[in-house]
Amino acid sequence: MQAEDRKTLLESMPHVKGRLVENANLSRLSWFRTGGNAELLFEPADEDDLVKVLKHLPSSVPITVIGVGSNLLVRDGGVDGLVIRLGRGFSEICMRGNVVAAGAGAMDVHVAKAAAKNGLTGLEFLVGVPGTIGGAVRMNAGAYGREIKDVLKHAHAVDRYGHIVELQPEDMDYSYRHSALDDSMIVLKASFNASIGDEGEILERMKEISSSRAESQPLGTRTGGSTFKNPEGQHAWRLIDEAGCRGMRIGDAEVSEKHCNFLINHGQATAKDLEELGEKVRAAVKEKSGVDLEWEIRMIGKPVDEGSA
Repeated sequence: MQAEDRKTLLESMPHVKGRLVENANLSRLSWFRTGGNAELLFEPADEDDLVKVLKHLPSSVPITVIGVGSNLLVRDGGVDGLVIRLGRGFSEICMRGNVVAAGAGAMDVHVAKAAAKNGLTGLEFLVGVPGTIGGAVRMNAGAYGREIKDVLKHAHAVDRYGHIVELQPEDMDYSYRHSALDDSMIVLKASFNASIGDEGEILERMKEISSSRAESQPLGTRTGGSTFKNPEGQHAWRLIDEAGCRGMRIGDAEVSEKHCNFLINHGQATAKDLEELGEKVRAAVKEKSGVDLEWEIRMIGKPVDEGSA
């Protein structure tokens, strides 16, 4: 959109308690640390703040929701419309008997630790899932033999018109790294079933998961987590390795030597570099094994040659 259109969109927003930032730099919000700008970034203060904006937003304005950017690739041309980031106002975690309730902005690892502190077991796997509860619920995130579908009690979400609904597990129609939740729905919070356990044993299991991640994954790098979903009965990393892609590079974008289902930005890689490298890997795997790898990393926005926001 042109500058005058952005101004019109910004001026059309109601007064908010949170932050509205025009032409906001999204690269700083992505773990890859690359990508274009948001036409308008909204960080609501709380649920009421978000609902207020959604009720006033013209239906023609596209909405994109992001969390902490752990499995996100923002294309270099930026993102049109309103980008919504759920942060501190959506990060509360509380216990209700054997149920753990968390806001969509709560970090998965923090939910796991809070449950452990209260002697609740069943959510240890979340310590191995980078990102926030909102994204985890939407994509049926999982690690080390467990998935969100195994523990979800219910969730609350809001549609683009500001209507809040309660969602039961059956409404999600979960499958591997997928849910049937409509793209227009924004997860607000969720509750998870847990069981009474021994805090020491729970903490030991979480320590094992964390140690395993540190040993096998390129933590502390500019990455986006697992790049591709595991095909049924197979491991994506093994297919990538067998196709000779370990260490493959395009500029500063690299297929990790440590875990080849991770892409790394060594500093100056563009989103285009990373996406092209991923597609090069997919083509090599297809040629070697006949398997079509499916992206697990979420891509938003448009290529730079289509213009920027």
